[in-house]
Amino acid sequence: MIHELGAEFTGEGTHFGVFSENAEAIELCLFSDDGAEETARLELPSREGSIFSGYLPGVKPGQLYGFRAHGPYEPEAGHRFNPNKLLLDPYAREVSGAVRWDDALWGYDLLSGDDTTFDERDSAPFMVKSVVQDPDFDWENDRALCRPWTETIVYEAHVRGLTMTHPDVPEALRGTYEGMASEPILDHLQKLGVSAIELLPCQFFLDDRMLLDKGLSNYWGYQTLGFFAPEPRFLRGGDVAPRAIRQFKDMVKRFHKAGIEVIMDVVYNHTAEGSEKGPTMCFRGLDNASYYLLSPESPRHSFDHTGTGNTLAVAHPMVMRMVLDSLRYWVQVMHVDGFRFDLASTLGREAQGFDREGGFFDAIRQDPILAGVKLIAEPWDVGMGGYQVGGFPYPFREWNDKFRDDVRAFWRGDEGLVGDIAQRLIGSPVQFNHSDRGATSSINFLAAHDGFTLMDTVSYTERHNEANGEGGADGHDNNLSDSMGAEGATQDEGINAARARRRRAMMATLLISQGVPMILSGDEIGNSQQGNNNVYCQDNELGWVDWQGRDDAFLDFCRQMTALRHQFPVLCQENFLQGDTGDNERVEIAWFQPDGRAMDNELWGQAGLRVLGMMVDYSAREVFLDGGRPLFAVVNAGDGLQFTLPSGNGADRWERVLDTARDDPFTVEPIESDAAEISPASVCLFRPV
Repeated sequence: MIHELGAEFTGEGTHFGVFSENAEAIELCLFSDDGAEETARLELPSREGSIFSGYLPGVKPGQLYGFRAHGPYEPEAGHRFNPNKLLLDPYAREVSGAVRWDDALWGYDLLSGDDTTFDERDSAPFMVKSVVQDPDFDWENDRALCRPWTETIVYEAHVRGLTMTHPDVPEALRGTYEGMASEPILDHLQKLGVSAIELLPCQFFLDDRMLLDKGLSNYWGYQTLGFFAPEPRFLRGGDVAPRAIRQFKDMVKRFHKAGIEVIMDVVYNHTAEGSEKGPTMCFRGLDNASYYLLSPESPRHSFDHTGTGNTLAVAHPMVMRMVLDSLRYWVQVMHVDGFRFDLASTLGREAQGFDREGGFFDAIRQDPILAGVKLIAEPWDVGMGGYQVGGFPYPFREWNDKFRDDVRAFWRGDEGLVGDIAQRLIGSPVQFNHSDRGATSSINFLAAHDGFTLMDTVSYTERHNEANGEGGADGHDNNLSDSMGAEGATQDEGINAARARRRRAMMATLLISQGVPMILSGDEIGNSQQGNNNVYCQDNELGWVDWQGRDDAFLDFCRQMTALRHQFPVLCQENFLQGDTGDNERVEIAWFQPDGRAMDNELWGQAGLRVLGMMVDYSAREVFLDGGRPLFAVVNAGDGLQFTLPSGNGADRWERVLDTARDDPFTVEPIESDAAEISPASVCLFRPV
């Protein structure tokens, strides 16, 4: 069956289709193999439901093409049609070449600065070209892994960043899809115990012109232009056969064979075309008034919820269809296992603001393909009412910045946080325990690509972003970090030991908490970005994971910590735990002070208290074949002390299985009395004997 949109090879020719509600005509332009020469320009003959289409016999996979759109150039009314500008197919499955920034890419006279002027220069010599794809690929019976959220540990990584300095990845494969799924990387991830890799943007994106002018680049990739096409800069050997689709599919297949799911970080909230002052490369030229939110008072101007200059009009039915078609394409054709949605609050914006029952969420939930994959929201944007942690509907999981901030502050020694850390340990029920959501709704993390790494969190008090060329003013200024006595790297053995101890305590907190843990790539080996908390433009050693300086001791700790989490399913349950189940013989969760008494209201509010005991058992609604036992955890951000261990839930005697302050944290130690020694700045875990 021929799809109505994009380029569909039928075996003997190709069907082309593109949406525009306000265009008067759309032309299909064909190009030579090198993209330098336009060889044909044909008007698409059919129009139905605002879809322009046509079939061209003899056009085969590998053919380069683009569109030109004819229509009114009336910026004050929101229309910016200019047939002098070659436009990328929004449904292009592949792209060829690279954008060469030139003033001709703008629909108006850029030198004048007046976006109501009309530019007559041809942009085709400077534009990437769409490519008719070859659909053939042998998946070798590859199937989705469908790992339960309770067994999931996410690893956030960048294709170039993870591989560029790895000594065992062949040099020719570094920075590529092939290198990402090479044996050294797969071996590292398997030993680390992660179950899903979350890739920073791999859909076709642009380097901002202003960054290139500074000698920088768009390293992270949050400037998407093609929602169906893999980013070609991650190809081995550049834009040559085998092209992006085949190499991306090979990567996914290798991850699946290694038992690792692939989650894509996707950016459907805005595009790389920027504000009304930006270039005309795709959506703006095809139908600015349909694809983008425009100012109701003055449609000449873009409406910006994202801080990037424009906002995709996802509530428009054909734009929503494009987003859903894109998601389904990556699942069905490219075999990815899920998505992390950048600035996801924008996707839920309706006329009255964010709506968790809005059209996008309804469409996702009723879709038989998308409802069953992993969906993760970054639950905020920069618009009014955009902060929505806990506000997304099932089946979405959400990045939980409250976990990051409270864990950082607690281990920094901030006062009055035992109540907050308790919330984070049990999956942040205040935010997520509603609307039949499960305890895996929270994606817990200590660090992510945006912000300090874990090492920098304990090594810098202030951000150091001077290399970004913005006077150090970019990036977050509330990092909840602590240099612990020396700003940056130091030779002081005492400071380095204290930093290592705090990192172990923080990683242990992440991996004993209910919810889904996410580890930032490089954190497990002590990677530093030299205090830069916004390396979005640093495609160099500053932004790449430093494998040469890896901390093998901490790597071993992280491996054993993930193994511990997998060993004790009580730490990762589907249901929220209840403090009082009405069963006198058993409780699901209980909190204790050091003298063994249950926490009370007075202690919860005591500013100077920096230690907390937690007994966690299985939810009464959980069914475990092994009839597992409870665990007792102590998190202590204060001084050393004796902690009286509780009894109950069938546990009268305990043995220690974790002490993050010790040289060998995982040595099993029977506790011979009713109290255990708890070291300063440590996490301890006990199991019943």
